[in-house]
Amino acid sequence: MALWLNLVECCGGARPGGSVNERKKKRSRARASRCDSSELSTSTHRERGEHGAAMDSTSLEPSLYTVKAVFILDNDGNRLLSKYYDPELYPSMKEQKNFERNVFNKTHKADNEIAFLEGMTIVYKSSIDLFFYVVGSAQENELMLMSVLNCMFESLSQILRKNVERRCLLDNMEGVFLVVDEIIDGGVILESDPQQVLQKVNYRADENPLSEQSVAQHITEKLALTTNVLQTAKEQIKWSILK
Repeated sequence: MALWLNLVECCGGARPGGSVNERKKKRSRARASRCDSSELSTSTHRERGEHGAAMDSTSLEPSLYTVKAVFILDNDGNRLLSKYYDPELYPSMKEQKNFERNVFNKTHKADNEIAFLEGMTIVYKSSIDLFFYVVGSAQENELMLMSVLNCMFESLSQILRKNVERRCLLDNMEGVFLVVDEIIDGGVILESDPQQVLQKVNYRADENPLSEQSVAQHITEKLALTTNVLQTAKEQIKWSILK
């Protein structure tokens, strides 16, 4: 027996019992490593889940910036008027026109008034050879967008003396832009009552739709209204922080 032990030690071997102990130690270390990895993975997934939930919560928070874009197309899908209020939404002219073309192709033969495309909520209305569109985010309230669309359509109907068609629209583009700017400013809805809009652009049915005086008055009033809106937004943000 002693001879056998000496031979094993000389050859760099180990006793059978020692070999088993080593294997047990290795298994224990492997199990511990797997447990650590599992805990790390679980912790990572938990953090990602919490982060994702926070992102979702942020994306669903109410915003003053309801409208992403407004545009009017003719019955061939050509742009007559467009305003984009989100600088990150289709920043180039090419991207905007591609989006408008896709929207037109999806809606010009449809009977619905609401469409969902490219992560956007779109409400629309047609009249003779014109299509009116108001675009909001996927989470936006369709009724809010529809109120903007109806206000714009009714206001323009008065401006154009009920002739809501391409030729009359092009002949009164200055008034059309003033109406749109009176309803929406930077994506914020300022007005949803057509009579209030018409009063602010100083329009009378028996007079010329616009004059130099009415344009100057409109600009002055709009600057004052924009200042009030921004001040209100600042107050809301301040109180939300204090809470």
